[in-house]
Amino acid sequence: MPELCDLQIHVNGQQTFFLNQIVSKFSARLRKIVKQEKKKTQIKNSLIDIDDFPGGPDGFELVSRFCYNNGEITVTVSNVSLLHCCSIFLGMTEKMTTCNLLKQTEIFLEGMFYWPWNDVLVSLKSCESFFSYADSCGLLQKLVCSLLAKVAQNSDVNLIASSSSSSSSPETASGFRLSSSTKTTPESNQSIKPSSSSKSWWFDDLTILSPKIIEKLIKTLGAYGTDNNSLILTKFLLHYLKTAVHSRGGANLSSTEYGGLADTAVHGVTLMGKTAFSCRGLFWVLKVLSDVGVSRNCRSGLENLIGGLLHQATLDDLLVSGRDGAVYDVNLVVRLIRVFVNSNGVAIQRLKKVGMLIDKYLSEISPDHHLKVSKFLGVAESLPDSARDCVDGVYRAIDIYLESHPSLSFEERSRLCRCLNYQKLTLEASKDLAKNPKIPPRIAVQALASQGSHFKPAKESFHESLITVKTDSRIVLYDKSGTDGDDNLSQQNVDMRLNLQRMQWRVVELEKVCKDMKGQMSKLVKTNSNKTKAITTPQAPDRVLPRLC
Repeated sequence: MPELCDLQIHVNGQQTFFLNQIVSKFSARLRKIVKQEKKKTQIKNSLIDIDDFPGGPDGFELVSRFCYNNGEITVTVSNVSLLHCCSIFLGMTEKMTTCNLLKQTEIFLEGMFYWPWNDVLVSLKSCESFFSYADSCGLLQKLVCSLLAKVAQNSDVNLIASSSSSSSSPETASGFRLSSSTKTTPESNQSIKPSSSSKSWWFDDLTILSPKIIEKLIKTLGAYGTDNNSLILTKFLLHYLKTAVHSRGGANLSSTEYGGLADTAVHGVTLMGKTAFSCRGLFWVLKVLSDVGVSRNCRSGLENLIGGLLHQATLDDLLVSGRDGAVYDVNLVVRLIRVFVNSNGVAIQRLKKVGMLIDKYLSEISPDHHLKVSKFLGVAESLPDSARDCVDGVYRAIDIYLESHPSLSFEERSRLCRCLNYQKLTLEASKDLAKNPKIPPRIAVQALASQGSHFKPAKESFHESLITVKTDSRIVLYDKSGTDGDDNLSQQNVDMRLNLQRMQWRVVELEKVCKDMKGQMSKLVKTNSNKTKAITTPQAPDRVLPRLC
């Protein structure tokens, strides 16, 4: 056996094959290498290294079987691409022997345009492991053109017609004629995959292909990158990227592999814009592409498009998943609001609609423990004051935030309330704010004071027609205008003003009591410390702390 295996061929640094001289009978490249090795050394079992072999050891094993089987092998759609590339690499032409491997694969590939749909997909899929060589030898281009021809045969949209290379002449770059004869041949009609009349019938089937092959397909159509002006291709790319993300369990895709396809999809979306995509559809596009690694410029263009339609958004649209531990992407919403606010000619009705939407969004994100005060304020203050007729929604969001973040300092709680316009609080919200123990007392006083000034000018003759006198804890109202004042001022407004005054006085009294209590406590601590130092000192009588009532 050793004398029969006089060749050692190491393929791609992965595996060594022990062969005899029969392989050089079919391969011009191997024959040349063997002659060169014989001149260098007289060792029989010389080692030959072959790098960049198509398909690696698997491809070389198929070629070896072909040689040892006296030039015979079963060619199928699953191995024809590999055998064809290997035969070109090794120079297995008719000059070496008749009906060599290259000739057999060429004959098989001539019927490519009559293959069934699935056979074309299988042959394309097999090129992934040796993509570069299949592309350089032109095989990949031929298979892609065959695939596009079948899509055109069974679709209303002629994708091939949009390709600059194929529309200029009846011959494609690969040398295959894409004429009407391919549509009228009976065998051709039987080779098309049975499907519905939908334009997207081929979307799911192409998801099995690698991003390199899809990129080649898009480039063949002349619609790659900024050249993409096809709605059907844009929808296909979005479907392809969404399927790729789901197949990896939601993990982020490599921007190196999928970045070009993502940017191509974004260019198509921004070009079609509002005519082809709704606001919800654009948010869906953004969520899909967030996991792909789209470029910053393309993402910015997509956000500008969404920001202009923010008045059509819903709460579910804004709830985009965040990163780095955050539940929601708050920065995205802030950017969208800025785009919307800075748009030219924003109607006040649309502005107020967005204001109500953002108030709901604040209530939704407030329980997030990772949400910082600055982020909360960034969302709340991104809209102008005219966007809200009432700020009760903002107050409810603040209350939820304080409930979910009990460790906030006094300064942080005070800073959180700066986004409130107290004059736009309803009476019920003001009452709740005054009684809320999580709200700093001074904030409650400011809110009540603003409410008092808000109700005073309700009637211009209020101060002239009503005199309030406080005596012995009783409040007496004198109406100088007589019965005419009853028509101008309702009893409800009077009661509201009195209640607000009482609550304001009560808050002030509570602040004074708390201040006195702190002073008493500090004196008591000092007294106790003095007692421990001087035991002989007569014991001073205990002082009674003030009662909070």
